[in-house]
Amino acid sequence: MMADNLPMFDMFDLEEDPDALVDEVAALLDSLSRLSEAARIHTINKIRMEIHKYSPFSNEPVDMVQWVLSEHVTANDYNPNAVAPPEMRLLEHSIKEDGFTQPIVSWKHDGIYEVVDGFHRHRVGKESKAVGARTKGYLPLVVVNQERQGRNDRIAATIRHNRARGKHRVDGMSEIVVELKRRNWSNERISRELGMDEDEILRLCQITGLAELFTDQEFSKSWDVEGAVTEDDFEGITDDIETYGDETEGFRTVNTSDENRIFHTFDKWECHKAGFFDTHVDGMSRGEAEEQYRVFLANIPRFADALEHVITEWKHSCEHYLTNVAMNRIAWMGQAAACYAMGIPAVYRGGFSLLTEAEQSAANECALTYLNKWLEANDREAVTMDVAYSGSRQSDIY
Repeated sequence: MMADNLPMFDMFDLEEDPDALVDEVAALLDSLSRLSEAARIHTINKIRMEIHKYSPFSNEPVDMVQWVLSEHVTANDYNPNAVAPPEMRLLEHSIKEDGFTQPIVSWKHDGIYEVVDGFHRHRVGKESKAVGARTKGYLPLVVVNQERQGRNDRIAATIRHNRARGKHRVDGMSEIVVELKRRNWSNERISRELGMDEDEILRLCQITGLAELFTDQEFSKSWDVEGAVTEDDFEGITDDIETYGDETEGFRTVNTSDENRIFHTFDKWECHKAGFFDTHVDGMSRGEAEEQYRVFLANIPRFADALEHVITEWKHSCEHYLTNVAMNRIAWMGQAAACYAMGIPAVYRGGFSLLTEAEQSAANECALTYLNKWLEANDREAVTMDVAYSGSRQSDIY
């Protein structure tokens, strides 16, 4: 420890002349010039850490900035912030001209520093030859407090940093909100930690939460998906797309440029009112519900009758979902029919996997027949099974 190597000072003398300690330390630091560059950087980081221990600001991560080889720094997998190419070029220019004026926020695990905030500064430091040459392949880092290193805390820290700067990608934000809710974070806690109001949380749940209910992370060909956001996560909103807030376009989904797509808010969906998004059936175990689901789908005449009711009576639901070419409409048809006929919610769609291959094929063909019947009745072209399944990836269906 550096303090052990220093001469003993009378406490009174130090208070009267603290520069005496600085002079002694400076004399010791002169030895750094005799070290190789890599050893000098490593040693300076160590010395900073020792000083940090005695700092009145030791609880503040910025009190301890260290330089770390960029090869030991990695991006996280949840940052929803996006910077357009012109802004990235400006950031690179800023760092080249002004240097790093802000450290990258990270957390350390397994000898690696994962970025919590500063992803784009981290990119510039790694990818810009001019910046990399000047910083000798190192990046300036601070490490988040030990008690804030859980994934939930790191996600929240990333979002707070992004939102404080005013911009974040809405689709990425919605995925993060759903993840936090599945980690048992309440709306109140998300609101407090991420700086959102509850209306925004509900909108974000609608964007990705419903998509994940139907997808894996979209509708799978097995009709089976893990996880669901319940109706408790939602509240009524208007049917006017233009009233959703300043980031209206951001809240619309990847296929909303399709002029043939029809949108309705969830309070208009007949499937929602019928219990499509419920998480259980009273008096019935999961196994019993899935078995009823299987029996229903295996009975093609009964299945077809329910599909006929769905496409004729669930106007808003069909318009909203069956005009969305980026999702698996076959699976939605099957889940909607089961909900209509038996009140069994989509969460029990695993019953489809209990069918034999022949029964699955028959159910799929039946669903396709009624999907095309609805499309043609609404002046739309019939589709093939492959198109109805839709192999494209979509995280947002609302």
